[in-house]
Amino acid sequence: MTICATEDTMAPAGPLAGRLTIAADGSYAARLARHDDAAGSWFPERWTLSGPEPYAVPLPGTQPEEPDSALLPLTDGRVLILRRVADRFAASLLYPAGPGTGELLLGAVAAPRLTLLPPTPGGTLAYALAPEADHTTLWLVHGGANGPEPVTRIPGRCTGGVWLDRSGRLLALDRELDGRTKTVVVDPERGGETGLLLQITEESNDRLLLADPDSGLLLVHSDAPGHGRLGWGVLGSSLPVRFPECLRPANGTAAPFAVQPRQMLAPESCAVAFRMAGPNGTWLGVWRPSGRQLRQYPAPEGWLPGTGLWTADGDLLLPYATEAEPCGVARLALGVEPVERVRAVEPVRPGEAGRPMGPMGPVRQVAPTWTAGPTGSARPVAPVGPVAPVAPPVEPSRPVEPVEPEEAVKPEGAVQPDEASPSGSGTRDGAPNGAEIVPDAADADNRSTASAQPQAMDAEPAHIHGHPQTCRPVPLQEAPLAARQTRWSAISGPVRISGGGCAAG
Repeated sequence: MTICATEDTMAPAGPLAGRLTIAADGSYAARLARHDDAAGSWFPERWTLSGPEPYAVPLPGTQPEEPDSALLPLTDGRVLILRRVADRFAASLLYPAGPGTGELLLGAVAAPRLTLLPPTPGGTLAYALAPEADHTTLWLVHGGANGPEPVTRIPGRCTGGVWLDRSGRLLALDRELDGRTKTVVVDPERGGETGLLLQITEESNDRLLLADPDSGLLLVHSDAPGHGRLGWGVLGSSLPVRFPECLRPANGTAAPFAVQPRQMLAPESCAVAFRMAGPNGTWLGVWRPSGRQLRQYPAPEGWLPGTGLWTADGDLLLPYATEAEPCGVARLALGVEPVERVRAVEPVRPGEAGRPMGPMGPVRQVAPTWTAGPTGSARPVAPVGPVAPVAPPVEPSRPVEPVEPEEAVKPEGAVQPDEASPSGSGTRDGAPNGAEIVPDAADADNRSTASAQPQAMDAEPAHIHGHPQTCRPVPLQEAPLAARQTRWSAISGPVRISGGGCAAG
């Protein structure tokens, strides 16, 4: 999830050449492409994704671009380019103008390092971060009255950048201060007011990776469980953050890059796409909080890794570029999985024994069948998930003798774990000392609503209230990790997000 590069104060935040950035509404995208000449020089390229078929328009300038130039597509079809010139960065807008390229110079920012933030929800503004030794300046690169202008100066070194709402008022940044990294929220329209958003413990490093403004689903990375883990929670919720074992694959790394939108107040039904990387290459992972599996799929040929876009209907669009088709979009049709509200689990009475459950199975990979869609894009056949064993009802009036656990029924034609992973074994890491993770009785129904951060709980609540409305972020309060394990994590206890002081919106 973290790109490691040689430290250079004048270098960009990471390799930018070839990376595709999609506009806020999914209508356009932009990247640096290479000429077919011997030098292999770079030039800006704009993709149009809103038509019946995707197509690319080259936007070359008077000279080749440097591979560290950054691009940001706007919803009006123009592309912002950020070029490094000596000790400053020049910002311009590119657009098609007849047979050539039009360019509008916006201004320059004097900074040793400048990184463009993701597209704003409105799609017409552009922000950037200029980190220095002890502070970071937030710049409005495009949208100001007189060219680029500073918005606020934030103590500490800030990276990342995730928008929490659809009005562009809540920007989450990962700030490193006094040796610890926490996520803060900034309001660019109120002079850059800042406040703490994510803190699981005082000693942990907590980063926000992805957020969905509609459902409030958050994807976080934290070392609070003892080492770096991927977890999920819900903005404004008082339920605990979960660290699913399936998001720690043994065969590689997983980095989230897209979340399914328009799932209002239903974070457990949101599908999240992951870029999977291992010794044998890159492939695709799809996960929902309501499930316990990270489904893995082979990526389409030429996929631009780490880029994609979900539709509200549950289709994942994956841009790709090959020699035969330099501008294409593959479609992975998964559909929407309905999620019902979880029922309260009644406690087991003295003298009663429930049916024992076996350990959770390994991550399985199902290879989709790519077929041509109406616009030439590929569409796979949706996979069939494994069937869980069904236990007979327990009579409350008399004890039940424990029985041996039964093996889960595998669907016909299911891929075996050793064959599932593109890079080897598809089994998950076990618990410490080689023990398997065994869900408790409350795990019989895994449709529980998502959660988010800190205060320890010894057990799951017997009754879960209806999910609250999406709240404005509030600072997370410190809380110790519980000694007991949770059903989602083998090594850490739950933490809670304080819901006090939330305002619906």
